[in-house]
Amino acid sequence: MPWIGRIHVVRLLSALCAFLVGLTSNPRSEARPAAQDPTPSGTIRIGVQRSRGYDVVALPIEAYIGRVLAGEALPGSDPAALEALAIAIRTYSTANRERHRVDGFDLCDQTHCQVMRTATLATERAATATAGRILWYDGIPASVFYSASCGGRTEKPSNVWPGAADPPYLPSRADDGCGGSPEWTADLTLGDLKRAFAAAGYRGTLTGLRVVGHNESGRVARLALDGLTPRFISGQDLRMAVGPTLGWRRIQSTAFKLRRSGDGYRFEGHGAGHGVGMCVIGSSKLAAAGESAQDILARYFPGAEIGELGGTRPTSTALARPVPAVDSVLTLPESDEGERAAIVPLIQRESDAVARALGLNPPARVVARFHPSVEAYERGSGQPWFTLGATINSELHLLPLAVLRDRGVLERTVRHELVHLMTDAAFAGRPAWVREGAAIHFAQGGTGSTARVSCPSDAELLRPVSAGALSDASTRARACFERQLAAGRTWREVR
Repeated sequence: MPWIGRIHVVRLLSALCAFLVGLTSNPRSEARPAAQDPTPSGTIRIGVQRSRGYDVVALPIEAYIGRVLAGEALPGSDPAALEALAIAIRTYSTANRERHRVDGFDLCDQTHCQVMRTATLATERAATATAGRILWYDGIPASVFYSASCGGRTEKPSNVWPGAADPPYLPSRADDGCGGSPEWTADLTLGDLKRAFAAAGYRGTLTGLRVVGHNESGRVARLALDGLTPRFISGQDLRMAVGPTLGWRRIQSTAFKLRRSGDGYRFEGHGAGHGVGMCVIGSSKLAAAGESAQDILARYFPGAEIGELGGTRPTSTALARPVPAVDSVLTLPESDEGERAAIVPLIQRESDAVARALGLNPPARVVARFHPSVEAYERGSGQPWFTLGATINSELHLLPLAVLRDRGVLERTVRHELVHLMTDAAFAGRPAWVREGAAIHFAQGGTGSTARVSCPSDAELLRPVSAGALSDASTRARACFERQLAAGRTWREVR
């Protein structure tokens, strides 16, 4: 997208209800990236959300585990369930230690990371009893998930977040722990749904909603949105679209049936949350039936091993992941966190490819932000939705992943902004068509028309009045840029 100055353009019944509000709001994100060295440092920096940003609080690690247990465990759980969850929480904290690095802290206290509450005697005891222990797989901390209830069948990560890895310790299989509870019903009017989809960036007028596909676990995988663009939505993305506007407890999971009812739709489902990994309600019931913490962890994370931080690690022939050449600082909305394993390598590949084409070394760091909605992109970048991406103060701002994928332009848009990132200094002071022409040429490859056309003005590229006007100006910018390449100039010499 064009460049503007420095801008390239989440008594027992009531407790259970409170528990479900916290655990069904947003999915537990996959534990990544792996910490550089999972040796306990003694404290962890937590961003405590306030009305205007975060207050950063440093807590001893085990005190933090006790407080998260108070926020995430089912109240009244037996010690075995609390200890199993404590190990899962500590594993998550280890593997996600730098998740909020760009914000100046390690983890936040919201459902985006892990919810904290005031620790109880029971949660403090569980943290102390398991101090320093996490789950390992192939010599590295396991990437773990947990949610309120799997509804009777656990889910695999890629069914929730397309592109996520499906390690052997996170299978989709029947589970009798939670007994399918809770069961829930939600009645949403057509007006409710229209508001939710509009706020999520969908365009058009909703006239109908239909389930068109299920995955192998029986959960809703795909729905058709009659009258809207994009036309389809995944079951998980439906939850993420409805939650912020209508409340996170409306559609509690993707294990539901849908039917027309009056002036809207009735959702009848079971389970709460994404269902990947540990079922918290199930683990509590299993502990009450006499299972140990080790039994519970073996059930929900088969193949992962309990080991000590900073001590002897369970190992196999596999070694730690290679360190990437490009330091990718990636910001994703919580609904897309499972995509991190696919997007970081994509940025790596595209960065390497663009650098080779330009004859440059890849940048030492790429900072990229995929916005949660079209409106958020427009606010954050100051650019209209049809620009797809913008680079602002060396940070790539991009439309939501689902939008770019549905349009088939994800890779191309990332490449486009990477060209802007890498050529900014070289093109300083030159017309906008030089910068935009270079971005199109190196992002799309090949050669467009080199016919003699009038090169677009800066205003045409930097302040486009419509998608059509931007397309025309971009085509002319490419032609002007490639005409000079055809005449024998290097890309650095185009002016």
